[in-house]
Amino acid sequence: MNQDQRRSTLAHARLYGIVDFGYVARSDVAEITQQLLIGGVDVIQLRAKGAEMDQIIQAAKQILPLCKSAGIPFILNDFPELAVELGADGVHIGQDDGAIYDVRRSIGEDMLIGRSTHSLEQAHKAMDDGADYIGFGPLFPTPTKAGRPAIGLEEVSKMETEVGRFVPAFCIGGIKMENLQQVLAAGARRCVIVSQLLTAIDIQKATAAAKRVIS
Repeated sequence: MNQDQRRSTLAHARLYGIVDFGYVARSDVAEITQQLLIGGVDVIQLRAKGAEMDQIIQAAKQILPLCKSAGIPFILNDFPELAVELGADGVHIGQDDGAIYDVRRSIGEDMLIGRSTHSLEQAHKAMDDGADYIGFGPLFPTPTKAGRPAIGLEEVSKMETEVGRFVPAFCIGGIKMENLQQVLAAGARRCVIVSQLLTAIDIQKATAAAKRVIS
């Protein structure tokens, strides 16, 4: 996937999926990725907080060809240099993971950079600094981001108007089918759903149901 394809696919993305080691056994990485892809996710990220580097590499090497076959961007959470080495489509970084400018110098112009943001101010800064997309949240309390306060829905509409019109903005954090309509009614156009999809009895079916609502 070249630079134009990556950015075009991202621009049309609505549902962002994450293969999170907090919910996914190492032995199930490929199967769960495939179910998310068949269900209709538009982006896949590998998030492996606290894992050994060889485990991250092994998982990424399973996910990457599946994403390529589906024409879906593969994003590695953290580790810009490893993202380049593996041939990922992009890297996602948090607020404490350095300046976007420095990451861009490390990975080059072709790859995508996503930035987690937790306020309207941070969303603006990420856009101004050159992020290709942002995550905005957590909207609701979530065990995925234990200890981080939820920011609520109040700024979603303003964020979409001031930032989401220019770079894709994916709302994240505690989003489930039970509150998805509420999130969309608040102005969100793109969402990340993690725990509910990864813990579903039928991941493919749950993903497809979420995609229908968001689309």
